[in-house]
Amino acid sequence: MTNVHQLPQTFALLTPALGIHPEACDAGLYERLDRNYDDCKGATLVSCHAFSEDWGMWELHPHGDELVMLLDGHVTLVLRQDDGDKEVTLTEPLSYVIVPKNTWHTARTKVATRMVFVTPGEGTRNEVFD
Repeated sequence: MTNVHQLPQTFALLTPALGIHPEACDAGLYERLDRNYDDCKGATLVSCHAFSEDWGMWELHPHGDELVMLLDGHVTLVLRQDDGDKEVTLTEPLSYVIVPKNTWHTARTKVATRMVFVTPGEGTRNEVFD
């Protein structure tokens, strides 16, 4: 029997062997992912997040590129690069950007925004920068 799941309540974890495991998006999600999937080694997380203000942190994925797709709203992604920050603005639903491996990034918005993320999970880092 096929079970129906819905983002953002249930994320999809793609294993290195291309199995797909639904995971409830709850307070224990990231601890569970680390414990049950070997710290997400070689895994990819498909998730959906809604927000209406700037992220309060920066994020980096050391083991692969991240696909970030706009569903609703308006967002500017800021990619930290050696020659200065690069801004990429998404305004059209289903438009997306690829955040290169090892690139610190954050998002800025002032409106209700929903996005889908296809993220290499292993080693993800989050930091607060000035």
